[in-house]
Amino acid sequence: MRSSMLRVLSVIAGVLLIIAGIICLCNQETAILSVGLLLGIFMLVSGIVQIIMFVRGREMYFSSAWLLLDGILTVLLSLFLLFNRAFTLLSLPMLFALWLLFSGVSRIVAAVDLRALGSRRWGWILALGIILLVVGFIGLMDPWLSVQALGVTLGICFILEGIDSIVNGCLTGR
Repeated sequence: MRSSMLRVLSVIAGVLLIIAGIICLCNQETAILSVGLLLGIFMLVSGIVQIIMFVRGREMYFSSAWLLLDGILTVLLSLFLLFNRAFTLLSLPMLFALWLLFSGVSRIVAAVDLRALGSRRWGWILALGIILLVVGFIGLMDPWLSVQALGVTLGICFILEGIDSIVNGCLTGR
């Protein structure tokens, strides 16, 4: 029961992130105007799910401290975005890029751990981690480019994070 509950929570978080990505891609003007609120809400849900996964499934993850740290940083960043709305648009490109970088690194570490545990599907998580890392580096190199293409950038990144969460949910316990 414990493993199936974690898998369901991870898949639900992934679906919510993919929905946010589709909303951002379809309504770019709306995404730019409400980016702080959307990003804050969905990151809060994602971070809480990661913390719950750490608490409930500590013995199933080889280096679960990375999962906990990613969850805590995601929750803190989401609270910052939700409660500092005036500063959000100015700092969003840099904060978003840093979040993607950290999420990419934590996915790569998780993939290495899955490989060490003998999982055959660790390559998918590694590939998603590398993609998140590359997108984060691009966002850091030219943050104004991220502002100009904010709706598309957010949509793609939400979809990637959602796919990663669903893949993690499907691989948990295997």
